Amino acid sequence: MQIASLLRRKGPDVVTVAPDRPVRAALALLAEHRIGALVVSRGGGTVDGIVSERDVVRALHASGPEVLDGPVSALMTAEVRTCVPGASVHDLARTMTDHRIRHVPVVEDGRLLGIVSIGDVVKARLDELQEERDHLVDYIQTT
Repeated sequence: MQIASLLRRKGPDVVTVAPDRPVRAALALLAEHRIGALVVSRGGGTVDGIVSERDVVRALHASGPEVLDGPVSALMTAEVRTCVPGASVHDLARTMTDHRIRHVPVVEDGRLLGIVSIGDVVKARLDELQEERDHLVDYIQTT
């Protein structure tokens, strides 16, 4: 299965936050949308970085609550691993595992198309395995 198929099923919605917004605002977006990461973007259509709940927790532990009033850009990961819509779910799962990342923006020609979480990847793989199982059962029953 390709990432484009996964995005068609889950939808292209991506919650973004501007890099100059306070971390407190990013936390509000994470809570409101019940998500674990935000794409950091100046205009909403590009990827300038990514910030996750874990980034905030680590910063709070290291620096205390004053980080909440600082800019998202101070916590974000600027070198973001992205994927293209034509990438396979299997390859993306390997990348996410190897680099210990849970959210990957989908980008084509510099334009943000969506975001894929590790949960999306696991669900897609489980769906693929179920489909393969169903085909095998059908084959066995018809022979």
